[in-house]
Amino acid sequence: MTDVVIHCESFEVALRAGPDLADVTPLLARIIAASGVRRGSAQLCAVGSTASLTTIEHEPGAVEDLKEAILRLAPPDRVYHHEMTWHDGNGHSHVQAALLGPSVVVAIRDGRPKLGTWQQVVLINHDIHARRRAVEVTVIGET
Repeated sequence: MTDVVIHCESFEVALRAGPDLADVTPLLARIIAASGVRRGSAQLCAVGSTASLTTIEHEPGAVEDLKEAILRLAPPDRVYHHEMTWHDGNGHSHVQAALLGPSVVVAIRDGRPKLGTWQQVVLINHDIHARRRAVEVTVIGET
C-alpha cells in the first residue's frame, strides 16, 4: 500500500511592473521532488489580488503575445471604478489578474510535473509596481 502525502511549501519571485512573467516550473519541480510524491497533483496559488498563474510556452514570442492580449483585455488607459475608490491607478491590474485567475493545478506523474513539451507554469504580476510575489504550493499524492 502506498502512503498519501500532503506537502506544503511556498516561494517568492521578484517581478517588474506588469504585466511581467516568470517561469516557475523549476521551482515547482523542486517542491514536487522534495515532497516525495510520485503520483498526484500540485496546486499553486498566487497570493495577492493583482497576481495570476497560468501555463504557456515560455519563449519570447509567446510571452509578448500573452502580455499584449492581457493589455487588450483590460487596458490601463480605461476608467475603472476601483480607481474612483482608491485612486491608486491599478484598477486594470485587478481585472487582468481576475480574468486569468490566481491558481493552477498540475498533475504529478513519476515524481515530476506532467506538462507538455513546450508548456511551463508562469507567475504574472499585473500591478503597476514591481512586486515580490508569493506562491503557495500544496502537493497531494502517493509516494
